[in-house]
Parts: sequence; C-alpha cells; structure tokens
Amino acid sequence: MTMQMGSGKWRVERSQRGAGRSKTITSRSWQLLNLLADGEFHSGEVFARQLGVSRASVFNALADVADYGVELQRIRGRGYRLARPWQRLDRDEILRRLGQDAGKFDIQILPQAASSNTLLLQRAGQALENPDVANGGASSGSVLAVELQTAGRGRMGKTWHSGLGTALTFSLLWRFDCGLNALSGLSLAMGVAQMRALKKLGAQGVQLKWPNDVLTGHGKLGGVLIEAQGDVLGPSVVVIGIGLNCALPAHLLRQIDQPAGALDEVCAVMPARNQLLAVLLQELARVLQQFAQDGFAALRDEWERYHIHQNKPIMLQLPDGSTLSGIARGVSDSGELCLETAQGVRRFNSGEVGVRLRDGGAGATASHPLPQRKGGSEAAGHPPACSLRAQSGLSANVPGVRR
Repeated sequence: MTMQMGSGKWRVERSQRGAGRSKTITSRSWQLLNLLADGEFHSGEVFARQLGVSRASVFNALADVADYGVELQRIRGRGYRLARPWQRLDRDEILRRLGQDAGKFDIQILPQAASSNTLLLQRAGQALENPDVANGGASSGSVLAVELQTAGRGRMGKTWHSGLGTALTFSLLWRFDCGLNALSGLSLAMGVAQMRALKKLGAQGVQLKWPNDVLTGHGKLGGVLIEAQGDVLGPSVVVIGIGLNCALPAHLLRQIDQPAGALDEVCAVMPARNQLLAVLLQELARVLQQFAQDGFAALRDEWERYHIHQNKPIMLQLPDGSTLSGIARGVSDSGELCLETAQGVRRFNSGEVGVRLRDGGAGATASHPLPQRKGGSEAAGHPPACSLRAQSGLSANVPGVRR
C-alpha cells in the first residue's frame, strides 16, 4: 500500500494487496461513507465515538475504500472529507421526483450486490417455481438499484467495470401477458426510452448504436442487459438491467477495453442520480406500455432518428470471425439490423453480430473522430451491450434473445 500526502490531501492508492481480493466494502466502511456523503469535514475522533470503535478502526475502514476509487482529504485538526461528495441514492427522494408515477414502482436500494439482474430475476422466478408464493413473486414495476455492483455482467460474458457513486446501475422487472416470441425488438425499445430520458435531462450529442448502446462523442455511455422468463404463448417476465456512466475516474478508464463516455461530459447541468433514476423509470414505463400494445414497430422510426450509423457504411463482425460490409439501412419491425450489401438487403439479429465502423472504433466515424477528453473528466466504466436471454427453452429465432 502506498500513501500520498500534500496540500492536505490523503489518498490510499490501489495496491497489490487490494488488487486480488473480492470487491466487498465492509459494513463499517459503508457507515463512514454515509456519514461523509455531505462533503463536510468530520473528525476521526468523533467518528470513533459515534460508532463505538477505536480511531485505528476508523482509519483502516477508510483506507479500504480506496480500492473502489474513493478519494479522501485529510487535514490535521479538521478530519476527513470526501474529495468528491458521494451522491447517495435515496428511495424517498426518488419517489418524490416520480410524483404521480410513484405508485407504478416498488423500489429497493442495496449498498452492494453481485448483480441486480440476477437478484431480481430470482425473485421473478419464485412465481414460476412456486405458484403459492405471496403476491406471485416480484411484482411488475419492481426496481432494484445497487450503489456498488461487484459482478456486473455484459454481453458475451464481458465484465462491466463500475465505481462507487460514479455510475447508475439498476434493474427493472416488467411482466407481459404475451409470450417470449412477441418480445422481439424490446432491447431497442429500451434504447429509445433512455434517449427520451437523457434528452429531457439536457444531454447533448447522444446517439444509439445497434442494438441499444448509448454513445457520446467519447464512446459508450450506457447499455442494457435484458433477461426473460416465461413461455412461448405467455405470460412472460423480463428483467431490464441498465447501466449509465455518470463520471469517469482514471482508475476505471485504465480497465476499459473500448472508448467510454460519461453523462457529466454531455450535460451542461449534471442531474442528481436520484433525478436521473426517476426520469429513466418514467420513460421506461411509458415505452414498455407502448411496446406491450403496439410492439417495436411503433418505435422504429424514432429509434432510426437516434441511430449513429443510419445510412452509413459499416462492417459487421459475425460470430465465426468473418466480416460483412454494407450500408446500415435502419432496422426491421422486429429490431433486426438491415444491411444493404452487393447481394441485396440482409437482416441480422442482436445475438449474431457486432458492429464496427470501417474507419474507426465503435462510436467513431471518419467524419466524426473521437474528441479529446478534458483532463478533469471522470467516469465509471463501460456498461454492457444488450442481450436478451430466454430461459424457457423456446426454439424460435427471436432477435435479441440469447440462449
């Protein structure tokens, strides 16, 4: 472990000791982080009295949080202060911001968990495995938000890196009367919902990459992981996991293997995380209700307006490693990518292809190169790309369904 002192700033850097251990913040550390969330100085001696522990215990608990990108200031005679105040998620504040829509959601916030999707999917499955479970398992509109997700999952087994307070990670459970076959295009519909929310919050220069990645000029801002349970004829239940970068700390940027963007780079006034979650939930619910009634076809034109590659040359990378070039001509009513090739227009679903531009990375074009990131920018890793995994054993080829 190394320590740096100077100008009253104290920081414990990630060390060999912390690099190999599992990401679990102790309950004592959470207590202290909650007390420090106001951004004011707090005495270690006062903390020790409040918690009934020694000052050494306070010191050790705060030293551990450096493994999660938390930077502290320590000034002799004044105590500890977070260099960047931690904006905690607060259920009551989220419900207040939801207003009349608050009754549509059952919100729970956890300090940390391996995966919000996994937990919520397990709760949904209780109804399928045991019909006598009270309330039939988790209800439609159940929301599980996690401050620190320790095993975030992305498409094709990728790991999603995130830090404490620098991203918004949550899952929403939604029930449909229809079967899994009717959910084609749902992943793209969720991209439309995110775009509506971000525009309402003043985000500029944000677009969608097929199937539903949200991009800024710097790279990937957010994404979705959708998982489903149910039968071909219905009913069905989906868990929609969403991750958005609020800021990009340097320690996370080093772990990311693709260009990444953050919300604080595209919003003139950065929204509070509670406000961000409330607006996202409102737009997700509206789009889900519209999707249940009309399917993705009613949202297709709007999705294509946000499409960064619309009518542009792209290169698709197929699962076998081969590539196919053509012009992206939007998407079908079921969410398949329409690619105009020398042999005509071909369709591809989200479970089979990746998108790469001919002249750059995913999010760059020859006419729109990636801008230089400002030196002070901070952010939280790359959320997963979208997939929708069916767990019912259905055999139909449904775009967006991963088996």
